[in-house]
Amino acid sequence: MSGRVRLLLAACGWLCALACQAAPDFAAELASADARYAAAWVLAGADNQNLPFAVVDKRDARIYVFEADGRLVGAAAVLLGITPGDFSVGIDRAPASLSLAERTTPAGRFEARPGRNDKGEDIVWIDYAASLALHRLRPAPVQERRPARLDSPTPDDNRISAGCIIVPVSFYEAVVAPTLGSHRSVIYVLPESHSARGMFEALALDLL
Repeated sequence: MSGRVRLLLAACGWLCALACQAAPDFAAELASADARYAAAWVLAGADNQNLPFAVVDKRDARIYVFEADGRLVGAAAVLLGITPGDFSVGIDRAPASLSLAERTTPAGRFEARPGRNDKGEDIVWIDYAASLALHRLRPAPVQERRPARLDSPTPDDNRISAGCIIVPVSFYEAVVAPTLGSHRSVIYVLPESHSARGMFEALALDLL
């Protein structure tokens, strides 16, 4: 499919998805309008290239994992970079070397791949060069309260990581590992400092 054809399909966005019966299936999830728009945009333009995909809604601190056809596999709360922001500090930086202000979870479209970290743990690389990954909850200092943050009913306290996207262990094993952790996928991380629709408009222009 040419870039121009994909742009025309993507530009139809939500309306095209409904008209073509390509609307994503969120099941009983009370997803935000931005998350629903993102998933519909992906399906309308076939931007996921017939690969499973995920939408990370940073404002709600939730992830939605889909099969390639838009069927929801599962959703869960996530932990995000401790500092709000939509841009990465760049490449070749170890997480431990990042200042507090640099510990953000960047927004954008990422072609993800399964892999392993330096400890041999299986993870999903969102951006290998930037050391950005999707992984299960790991042991951490008690004062960080990571399990409690994941269980909290509000997204306000879900910022604690150096930038990686962290999910509950059970969710990783049951949903992420078989869907995103066994082959290539596409992960869409929604912005928090500007509109999600603006991000997808920019992505559509890149298809030209």
